[in-house]
Amino acid sequence: MELRHLRYFTTVAAEGSFSRAAEKLHIAQPPLSRQIQQLEEELGVRLLDRGRPLTLTEPGRYLFEQSRQLLQRVEDVRAMTRRIAKGMVLQFNIGFVASTLYDDLPELIRRFRIAVPGIEVQLLEMTTLEQVAALKDGRIDIGFGRLRFDDPLIIRKVIREERLCIATPKGHPLVARGTALRLRDTAGEPLILYPRAPRPGYADQVLSFHHDAGIDPVIATEARELQTALGLVASGGGITIVPASVRRLGRDDVAYIDLDEPKMTSPIIMSYRKNDSSRLLAQLVELVRLFDRWDPALETARPAP
Repeated sequence: MELRHLRYFTTVAAEGSFSRAAEKLHIAQPPLSRQIQQLEEELGVRLLDRGRPLTLTEPGRYLFEQSRQLLQRVEDVRAMTRRIAKGMVLQFNIGFVASTLYDDLPELIRRFRIAVPGIEVQLLEMTTLEQVAALKDGRIDIGFGRLRFDDPLIIRKVIREERLCIATPKGHPLVARGTALRLRDTAGEPLILYPRAPRPGYADQVLSFHHDAGIDPVIATEARELQTALGLVASGGGITIVPASVRRLGRDDVAYIDLDEPKMTSPIIMSYRKNDSSRLLAQLVELVRLFDRWDPALETARPAP
């Protein structure tokens, strides 16, 4: 199935006529009919009821809607590519792990947009491992993740160590204590881990904290992502351990309890290509260095790039 097939099909469907579609596409009607027939044969479905008037079948209606969106996206990509080539747009792609959005990453990006007027910032949600692959492929310019590892081609800097807290159902007995808890206070509570994949990941960090504390956790389930884990917590399925900034979600069916565990933190790690001399990258790295809402202790301890 090629783009021209989709273009021909959507034009016929929109015009409701082979003859009008052929005129609009500047091709003869017989070849246009053959192209649509080839598309139907390839898909193994009938897309059009060729009566008067011409109507779409159920599969045809689905393909029409999806094809219109796809062709519009192709047009957008074509137009943006040309604008970038003409120097009309500065493109900068940022990969991020979803949980970093609850910290100060949105404010950092907002300041970046102010500092570089006219920049086209594209935000792409991806795991830390996916970010590294995307950096090497040139699909993103910088990434913000949480998983620690080394790669000789990638510069990785911890820009924040975020404290963790416990998310429990509203009204849970642990909340009634009214004080910060030690991790051992949660022993025996059903634990909801996330994300289920990829591994190793944040879930393994949480398990390592339990191991270091001599706790054998009771795993209730493993959720695909944070929002699902919090939904399971709200339903009474157990507790989960989250970065403290997750409180900003503002759920009224989940309570958050501070942990009195100074070593239980999750890093926010900035990653970029080792030999990337991009001016835009240098500006964003400098903004991170100067960002006044990052942890002051880290700010003074971290060397300038």
